[in-house]
Amino acid sequence: MSEPPPFQVIASRKLLPAVAGLTRPEQAVALAKALLAGGLDVMEITLRHPSSLDCIRAIVAEVPEMTIGAGTILLPHQVLDALKAGATFGVSPGFNPDTMITAIEEDLPFIPGVATGGEIEQAIAMGSTFVKFFPAEPLGGIQWLEAISGPYQQTGVRIVPMGGIRPRNLTAYTDLPIVAAAGGSWMAAPDLIRDGHWDEVTRLTKEALAILTGC
Repeated sequence: MSEPPPFQVIASRKLLPAVAGLTRPEQAVALAKALLAGGLDVMEITLRHPSSLDCIRAIVAEVPEMTIGAGTILLPHQVLDALKAGATFGVSPGFNPDTMITAIEEDLPFIPGVATGGEIEQAIAMGSTFVKFFPAEPLGGIQWLEAISGPYQQTGVRIVPMGGIRPRNLTAYTDLPIVAAAGGSWMAAPDLIRDGHWDEVTRLTKEALAILTGC
């Protein structure tokens, strides 16, 4: 079975920015344009601020080239909120079966968080082979992924590690066959958003993509 289009974009770019510093829709639009200028057309906005859904709506309306997802989806109703806002995929830091069921019922491509083999197996049993490993570095990072590859790579599961990933260790993650893409926030850090340093966002994005392509 082929992956949903948003997952295909994430896997082809090998990088998923997880954005947590947005407080206003106009910031979201400026950030999306800065990421696009850097060559990246996919991003995740975490639902950690009252304006997060408005930020997603603004990007959908004003930057249609951006593939936009909603992160930190913890509860079933947030799946519905994300869909209404126009998100094309959802991401969770953990594994909540009720949230997964809602995402399946509502046809929202969903990336559940996993930290154990048991959670990977639950995700696979529910039809999800695209999962997030979080927080990657504190939970073992590369060593965890190498160990988990043994029993699970043959299942077709693809993992998006997030948490502690930076330019210095980016390709150490993405070179692993089980890794679909790496997640990070450094190219869209809260201080860059707060201060409106969009040129720096673009520069860091270009740098990350150059690291991934070896250019």
